[in-house]
Amino acid sequence: MKHLNRLLTLLFTIILFSSCATKEKQVEKLDINTWLELADANVIYPTQAQIAMLERVIPDSKYQPAPPVSDRAHWNEIAQKESGQEYLKEAISLLDKKPEIPIADEIYYRANREGNRGIYKPRYYRTMDRLEKFILGECIENRGRFLPQIEVYCDSIIAMKSWLHPNHDRDNDVLEGRRVSIDLGARKFGLVLALADALLEDRLPEILRSKIAEQLQWRIMDSYLRSCKLEEDKSNHWIRATSNWNSVCTSGTIFTTIVKSENYNERVAAIGCAINCMVFYLSGFGSDGYCSEGTGYWNYGFGHYLYLAEILYDYTEGKINLFDFNDPVKLKNVAHFPETFQIHEGMYAPFSDGVTRIKSGSDNFAYLMAAKYYGAKKPAAFIPDESVQRLLGWSGLDSYVDENDKSPLPEYTYFDDFGIVISRGQQQKPFSIAIKAGHNAENHNHMDVGSYVLVLDQDYIAGDIGAPSYIAGAFSDDNPARSSWGHPVPRLENTLQSKGEEFRGEILETSFTAETDKVVMDIKPAYHVEGLQKLVRTMENNKTGDGTITIKDEFSASNPVQFGTAVMVNVAYQIVNDNTVLVQSENQKVEVKIITEGASVKISDEVVPVEHLRSGKKSYRIGIDFTEKVKNGMITVTYKPL
Repeated sequence: MKHLNRLLTLLFTIILFSSCATKEKQVEKLDINTWLELADANVIYPTQAQIAMLERVIPDSKYQPAPPVSDRAHWNEIAQKESGQEYLKEAISLLDKKPEIPIADEIYYRANREGNRGIYKPRYYRTMDRLEKFILGECIENRGRFLPQIEVYCDSIIAMKSWLHPNHDRDNDVLEGRRVSIDLGARKFGLVLALADALLEDRLPEILRSKIAEQLQWRIMDSYLRSCKLEEDKSNHWIRATSNWNSVCTSGTIFTTIVKSENYNERVAAIGCAINCMVFYLSGFGSDGYCSEGTGYWNYGFGHYLYLAEILYDYTEGKINLFDFNDPVKLKNVAHFPETFQIHEGMYAPFSDGVTRIKSGSDNFAYLMAAKYYGAKKPAAFIPDESVQRLLGWSGLDSYVDENDKSPLPEYTYFDDFGIVISRGQQQKPFSIAIKAGHNAENHNHMDVGSYVLVLDQDYIAGDIGAPSYIAGAFSDDNPARSSWGHPVPRLENTLQSKGEEFRGEILETSFTAETDKVVMDIKPAYHVEGLQKLVRTMENNKTGDGTITIKDEFSASNPVQFGTAVMVNVAYQIVNDNTVLVQSENQKVEVKIITEGASVKISDEVVPVEHLRSGKKSYRIGIDFTEKVKNGMITVTYKPL
């Protein structure tokens, strides 16, 4: 009897503890600040203390990203939506298309050798996009006619030796079977296969489902966790990246893992790794929200961060909240970046590899999520890029669309963390400038401390020419469009700016009034020039009348140096004399006046020797150089609309 009582007491204790634990799982939220305190700074893989925290908030079951095809009430509702009908119509139009993978090894080698993305990447993504369409098309229609193609496409992906972009497999290690790795493409191959299995379930042959499980285990889940444990030193370096790679690859990897892994401990560990990875990703933004990758990469990278936040919030019923992380003010600033970074409506400075305009019809998932969670401006329409984003749209994200959500831009924006100023003219034809200090180790870095862009009404007039297209040599520090030679910044002793975070600009003074905006920056630290004592760039935007924008460079050195600066354009121009240039854009004309102190100057122009600039335009460097070496001097370049 005594033993029986002990046994009953033990059983009661176990039941009580289990009940309490279940109750705690339902109400407890992950405390991110405590989580970060428990991290091992040297390893991405979560500590035992972090794992214990996660076990209290992560459910025992796998994640279901949307109801399966068998839930006809849900999918019939989607079928009644206009967007559902449009989606189905597009899926049907693709049914006769064959997968464009696997691609021959020779093409993979060639694409890698030449840096030629055109012969590989479009086929790669067209195949994935079609498979996504077929999966959701089958869920909507429920007639079985998409299933044969889904099987063919899945088998084609499984047959690929490498899921990587060739140019991310430098030594062809993955293609040749020496290792496995995850990149921007591989994470999506994994995501789409996981989605097919989760939504279609037993509509797929069991042998195919087994193949999918096997492929996802070794190509995605095992690879990720090994890297996070530091067991694989050559693959997945993005786990500590501050760029879009981290959020994009992490979100795809976590989706695959929590949707497909049968192992609870594996799902917990992967989520823990992801949260630790995001510490690095978010550190790439300024506390002011500035994204050095530019607006296009903001949408891509931050959009995937927000998708990761969404699925973890959904999976844990709000217990993991990455929308705030440990700094909700910073996250809100990041979410508003595309609004605050505009020079004029829809126009951006192409600093680093940024874009000047967002193409009409481009995906805008990040914009909708920013509107939903941070009160950012609502886009005029929802244009998803991936099927998982479309699923969120059907669950209510479409309600964050408003074509009338418009508000005027402020007279200026100052990103004080990175040292970026946008001074907006207030004329009927506004004459405005974006100018940067920054440093020379930013994401998608250009050596561009002191660079600027001038905009008159809807025309780009002069300044930063933007990025080279992504072909062989595009990321070389010596690429003229990436080095400071191809930027409107000084050159001393034929020496360009140096690379590294220590080579930076510092804002010394700012002044913003109704009539004039002024920025003074020290750009001397960006150069490694012996004897250089001072190099200060001053920008003034006089907003009275038609406007006048002035860039003044002052320098001094302990010994005479050769000094010059440049005006960069990709529009028509005419060199009138050694102190006057006329710049003619499509709709505007601007006079450029040069005033010097210390010596006279000579103007000489040359084509930027880069065949493939992303702008698609031919660009020119109009060099303004002293005719003799001097110890100190000044060059002032003044732009005035005509």
